[in-house]
Amino acid sequence: MTNVAVIGSGTMGNGIAHVFAQHGFAVALIDINQPALDKALGTIGKNLDRQVAKGSLSEADKSATLGRITTFTSIADGVREAELVVEAATENVDLKLQIFRDLDQHAPQEAILASNTSSISITKIAAVTKRADKVIGMHFMNPVPVMKLVEVIRGYATSNAVTAHIMEISRQLGKTPTEVNDYPGFVANRILMPMINEAIYSLFEGVAGVEEIDTVMKLGMAHPMGPLQLADFIGLDVCLAILRVLHDGLGNPKYAPCPLLVNMVMAGRLGSKSGEGFYSWTHGTKELVVAERFRK
Repeated sequence: MTNVAVIGSGTMGNGIAHVFAQHGFAVALIDINQPALDKALGTIGKNLDRQVAKGSLSEADKSATLGRITTFTSIADGVREAELVVEAATENVDLKLQIFRDLDQHAPQEAILASNTSSISITKIAAVTKRADKVIGMHFMNPVPVMKLVEVIRGYATSNAVTAHIMEISRQLGKTPTEVNDYPGFVANRILMPMINEAIYSLFEGVAGVEEIDTVMKLGMAHPMGPLQLADFIGLDVCLAILRVLHDGLGNPKYAPCPLLVNMVMAGRLGSKSGEGFYSWTHGTKELVVAERFRK
C-alpha cells in the first residue's frame, strides 16, 4: 500500500497526513476549503521544522515529506487512486455518513475506508456503504505526530484481513495499535469522558476550583495534564458530543453531561479554540490562566 487519502485538513487531518507522508506514503489531503488546505500545509511545515530543530528529521526528509502531499477540494478526484482512505472530518454523524456514501461511490472497490471518529459507531458508518467488511476505525490521538496510540475499531462486519492490515500499517507509522470492538466511546473515550465529566461536576458542585482539580489529578494520579485543561484542548463541544453518544448508546445516566458543560458550549466557551473554557487561552497555550469566571 502506497496511496492514502485523508479527508479533512483540520488538526487531526493534517496530523494524519503528516505522519503518513513522513513514512513514505503518497498522501491526497482533501478538504472542500482551499484556504484550509493551505493552512494545513503551513502547519505540517512548522511541525516538521520542530522535528528538524530537535535533530529527529533532516531538511531533506522534511522536503520529501511535503513533496508527498497533494491537496484536493474534490473527494472524487482525491480518492481516485487511494488504497486507504482515512476520514478525519468534524465529529458529526450526518456529515460522516454522507462522506462515506461519497467514498463508497468514488474510491476504488478494494480500498479500505477508515474513520478517525472518537465515538461514532463504525458499524453505523459501514452500513451506508456496499463494503462493510472494508470499513474500520483508526482513532489517532492528538497531536498525531507525537502520540503513539492508534485505537483500531472493528465494526460488526469488518473482516479479519482488513483489521490485520490496518494494525500493520499503524505499526509502519511508528504507532502502537490497539484493537477494540465497536461499542459507544470505544475504550479511550468511554473511560476518559466520564472522568472529564466528573471533574466538571466537581467544579459545578463547588468541591474545588479549576486549578485545584487539575493539580490533584496531575500530582496525585501522575496525569501529564489535568482533566479540565485536557477538556479545553479537546474542545468542550467535542466532549459534550461524545458524552451524548455514550448516554444515548448505553442508556446509563452516569454518562449524562454536566449542566455546566452544556451551558458553556451553548455560550460558545469551547476551550482553547475559542479562547476561553475553564482556562483563558488568549495568552497562548503555554501559560495556564484560569478563566475569570472560575477565579476565586
